[in-house]
Amino acid sequence: MGSMSEPRNEIDVSIIGGGIAGVTLALGLLARGVPATVYERSESFREIGAGIGFTPNSERAMKVLDPRIHAAFKRVTVQNGTDWFMWMDGFTQGDYDAQSNGDKMIHKMYLGERGFEGCHRADFLDELIKMMPKDTIRFCKSLDTIDDLGDNGRVKLKFADGSSADTDVDEPASHPNYIHKYAFRGLVPMSAARPVLGLEKTETRHMYLGQNGHALTFPVAGNNLLNVVAFVTDHNDWLLPDKFTAPATKAEAVKAFAGFNSTVRAIIDLLPDQLDKWAIFDTYEHPPPTFAQGKVCIIGDAAHAAAPYHGAGAGFAIEDGAVLARLLDTAGSSLHGAGVDRSRAIDAALEAYNAVRIERARWLVESSRFVGEMYEWQDKTIGSDASKLAEEIEWRSRKIWDYDVEGMMGEANCEFDKRLEALLSSKTPAVIAS
Repeated sequence: MGSMSEPRNEIDVSIIGGGIAGVTLALGLLARGVPATVYERSESFREIGAGIGFTPNSERAMKVLDPRIHAAFKRVTVQNGTDWFMWMDGFTQGDYDAQSNGDKMIHKMYLGERGFEGCHRADFLDELIKMMPKDTIRFCKSLDTIDDLGDNGRVKLKFADGSSADTDVDEPASHPNYIHKYAFRGLVPMSAARPVLGLEKTETRHMYLGQNGHALTFPVAGNNLLNVVAFVTDHNDWLLPDKFTAPATKAEAVKAFAGFNSTVRAIIDLLPDQLDKWAIFDTYEHPPPTFAQGKVCIIGDAAHAAAPYHGAGAGFAIEDGAVLARLLDTAGSSLHGAGVDRSRAIDAALEAYNAVRIERARWLVESSRFVGEMYEWQDKTIGSDASKLAEEIEWRSRKIWDYDVEGMMGEANCEFDKRLEALLSSKTPAVIAS
């Protein structure tokens, strides 16, 4: 594991959860000299899932959070054969085979040079872990309770194994709700996929839309694998509340997509016989009223778990981390000012984080839910109308991809200054309100 410069910030941060969101935040804090410790309940780091992609906005946020994070991503990413994202009609039948170009195009968007590239989740996390100092990680730590220690501005974390830790800022996790959709996921060797689908359909992102289901494909693992994610609507409840996955078979997927066109059916046929199906959860029905309260804040899925239809959830977690790392660094630096104590500085930083991130993140949750229904032709005003689908895809994607990350950071600075001034003029530390 890597080493970092000596801590130079008086604020201590505990991060609950060692996924991509937690590790990238830790790296961003440590790069700024802010002490950070990651508490992971598993025995080692592991990422659930197969392929992952990052939109252009999230790549810009990586560079702000810590340029080494972006470099790590680029080391494991697969360069698309073309810089276009293709949305196709995957349902309407036609007299053509999977290798032909007979599928009807609904929309295409230019991603920018090397935009929205993908990689294997585990490969990216492995690269990040290499940069983490060994003494900043605690394994087998499942959070039990968080206790406020009072006026000293610190909280005590108590873990299921009986141990505890004091910290200034904590970032815990939460549990969203099932949205009655799940996905069959699999990795197909490119040596098997390309003879069936051809070069064009395997060298960049393709989204195939249809009635009550849709499928996404893109290359990963050095262009040696095709990542396949096939989504379906589920009218039943998810019966495994403590697990996001359940065993499945290719036969189930074949049945679910039997009504789709020859291209989609060919993609499903490429999947291995034994699969997992991945339940989709989000915070649409019960969003947290705030992302920060007291000395506790939430980022990533803990704050805004979204359905994966925009492919932007992990990227928004990177945006969260960029803002939070900057603010906590600024808060630590402010402690050298006259009359600034740790508690008020942290309150100002977390209030500012909440103000900057909550509206955009909530929009992602809402839009992702809508897009999932739209992709499966379940919206009554849009249905399968290609022009209406294209219009919605365009503006919603642009709102994510074209986001002004540097503007976000400037807004964070302004919000911190405003809130710190207000807190210093009051006699009691503020509590974040919804």
